[in-house]
Amino acid sequence: MQTYQNYILGQWVSGQGLETEQFHAITGEKIGEVSSAGIDFSEVLNYGRSIGGNLLRKMTFQERGRMLKALAMYLLERKEHYYAVSAMTGATRIDSWIDIEGGIGNLFANASLRRQFPDLPYYVDGVAAPLSKNGTFIGHHIMLPKQGVAVHINAFNFPIWGMLEKIAVNLMAGVPAVVKPSEYTSFLTEVVVRDIVASNILPEGSLQLIVGLGRGILDHVQTEDVVTFTGSAKTGKILKGLPQIADRSVSFNLEADSLNACILGEKAVPGTAEFDLFIKEVSKEITVKAGQKCTAVRRILVPDSLIDEVQLALTKRLASTTVGDPSVEGVRMGALATKLQVERVRENAQILAKSQSIVFGSLDEVSVQGADAKRGAFFSPVLFRNDQPFVQTEVHDLECFGPVSTLMPYRTMDEAITLARMGKGSLVSSIVTPDDSEALDYVLGAGSMHGRVLVLNERCAKESTGHGSPMPLLTHGGPGRAGGGEEMGGKRGVLHYMQRTAIQGHPSTITRITQQFQVGADMPEANPHVFRKHFEELIIGETVFTHKHTVTDADIVNFANVSGDNFYAHMDATSLEGTIFERRVAHGYFVLSKAAGLFVDPKKGPVLLNYGLDEARFTKPVYPGATLGVRFTVKEKIDQEKRSEDDIAKGIVKFLVDVYDETGETVALATILTMVRKLDQHA
Repeated sequence: MQTYQNYILGQWVSGQGLETEQFHAITGEKIGEVSSAGIDFSEVLNYGRSIGGNLLRKMTFQERGRMLKALAMYLLERKEHYYAVSAMTGATRIDSWIDIEGGIGNLFANASLRRQFPDLPYYVDGVAAPLSKNGTFIGHHIMLPKQGVAVHINAFNFPIWGMLEKIAVNLMAGVPAVVKPSEYTSFLTEVVVRDIVASNILPEGSLQLIVGLGRGILDHVQTEDVVTFTGSAKTGKILKGLPQIADRSVSFNLEADSLNACILGEKAVPGTAEFDLFIKEVSKEITVKAGQKCTAVRRILVPDSLIDEVQLALTKRLASTTVGDPSVEGVRMGALATKLQVERVRENAQILAKSQSIVFGSLDEVSVQGADAKRGAFFSPVLFRNDQPFVQTEVHDLECFGPVSTLMPYRTMDEAITLARMGKGSLVSSIVTPDDSEALDYVLGAGSMHGRVLVLNERCAKESTGHGSPMPLLTHGGPGRAGGGEEMGGKRGVLHYMQRTAIQGHPSTITRITQQFQVGADMPEANPHVFRKHFEELIIGETVFTHKHTVTDADIVNFANVSGDNFYAHMDATSLEGTIFERRVAHGYFVLSKAAGLFVDPKKGPVLLNYGLDEARFTKPVYPGATLGVRFTVKEKIDQEKRSEDDIAKGIVKFLVDVYDETGETVALATILTMVRKLDQHA
């Protein structure tokens, strides 16, 4: 038996006395005790804000992303230890994989987001807004890391994923975290946090852990803090309604358990691949993690003409699922996390049993392999059937957070949509159908009440992650009962921890603040040519003003011959009636190609390659006789890490290509992306 500790103020400490005992979900043996009593949560939150926050805010997005990648690789090397501890939560190997490697995968995914952010500690959002006639006054938006702390209150079902999927996002944003996992399974979270602390990868103060009840932690939140809660809708609403949350305008993200629905499409009849996929997917969602997932299928909607066949197929598959000790060969479903959870599931299932019939399983008995059903936290998979879901509506209001689901019929797709929406908002819904039109109808009809909709068919089945798997680059949350919150979601999730601020001023000032060149800002002439400068030497705004070129008919003909582009507007002057063109017009891509010929310095130098073109626009027709010049400006710089010791030290430089004619008007705009060598090859 072990006393699991809190990690606060840079040290591991035990709480005063005993708050919660922890038990092995399979054997029922006591494995530990936890407490957070006596902790000064005001000090904990202030430590995160002042120590961890200050260090994180000094890091750029690129540095934070590399930090997350290093942490992910570090934890992945130690995963087998986590699997061994996870077994005490009742999890099978597959259950643990979702929690452990799914959580680490979130770190990798968020680390990769660094490519979508600037090489700055803050984010430049959108494009500039012109606010004056002559262009000397413009506006922009930037997003700054909140100078608070993220307080994560997590559920018992995913002790690792619940922590990693959240801290990956707040750390990427530059905000520290205090994590409070469920006191029942925090022993597993503590094991991982010990490794994180030992790695020294994260700055001090950027992650603190509370393993006990954490009573009073929300009393000390401030305006710039962010609170996230994952758990029951009832508890979440109580916390969200605390006066200090409202009075201080604290951001509160609620992700609550919900009555998720899976729909069998009318075209997915027995004998189709989609029918088999549906049976497999639903049975998996009932039994994986013993049904203890906020995304698990609670309501199974099928065409009324197929309900008997679906029931037969589902009960047959559930009957083949062996419950017991996951270490025993053949066991496919483990235990619930705690005996308390068993009683809660049974209590709600007994209420549902008053209005619908059990067609598989038992609320009181379960056969297990390799364990004692009375000592462990075991519960049988249970399938209800409700033939009157519009009359017997408890199933749309009450959730059993375990291996319990209800089968119900619908007559039309409109009825299926109505039933799905009767869950009053959920994290995820899915429809299994070979008919894309049917899928479209369902998504448009039901989608507004679901945070995510999976459309599953034979074509995507092999690579689909399934109904119950939220992905780090997509939003995780849902409206109504599901809490109205959003987690993850790629860049969207990161920005949740940042404050959008409008800035106004002269283009040169806004250029200095955003570290992105703004039209109208000073454009000092580059000397030497920018292609002769290394990454560190380039300055935002410095510009090459090129020689000029006068466009001829021969240019147009030659480019058409080389490119094969013989579009009539370039080649047939007799076909221009009714068009916007006055005469033969130069190819837009000729204009850009000629611009490259004007701005490129051809000698070998620090520029390694041009690998892309963004935001290309042709803004004015170019006719023979027009004289073109280019303003070639350093627009933005982004650092890039070395992939190996032998890799060339380099960075990404974005150049603004502004092609103008003899009147001074811009005829084409584009941004080119280049890799530029660094002076310091050890950087």
